[in-house]
Amino acid sequence: MRVIGLTGGIAAGKSTIAHILAELGAVVIDADKVGHEAYRRGTEAWRALVEHFGERILGPDGEIDRRTLGAIVFADPAERQALQAIVWPRMKEMIRQRLAELRAAGARVAVIEAAVLIEASWTDLVDEVWVVQVPEAVALQRLMARNNLTEDEARARLRAQLSNAERAAHADVIIDNRGTVAEARAQVERAWARLVAT
Repeated sequence: MRVIGLTGGIAAGKSTIAHILAELGAVVIDADKVGHEAYRRGTEAWRALVEHFGERILGPDGEIDRRTLGAIVFADPAERQALQAIVWPRMKEMIRQRLAELRAAGARVAVIEAAVLIEASWTDLVDEVWVVQVPEAVALQRLMARNNLTEDEARARLRAQLSNAERAAHADVIIDNRGTVAEARAQVERAWARLVAT
């Protein structure tokens, strides 16, 4: 089984590319969904987060209130690192288990769609890193429109992540997603044809 690590900045269009890959026959593991599972009440990560941040991060139902937790970690880089140190290794183990299940089931290509693939040191799980990117000005406009943010808020989110150049340094494939879906699909299909031929 071949494993693609699909990453890219906020508003670059990773989900669109993951959808195209799924249509081509890949099984997509969405790291965001894995993250939601990792945070569930009673899990190892949930216990570690409550121990570190306290019960202030819990909602009335005992689940982690991600908005409250987000406000804490975005305001304090040390707390953000603490969160990452708790959650990322546990997510990696969950993804590793999914990959083992897919291998056993005979899947040919799996995709890990993860914004933090590089930062979280998950690249050792994959055979190739595919980076989806758009110029910062495009990401800024998309982010403001999609999330109803001011320009300053959108810029702050873009600055909090790796740059296109930093991601590109890890890339086996770069998908330029500033154009139409058809243009993106053509790039994905070329890379896919090469991947499945090896």
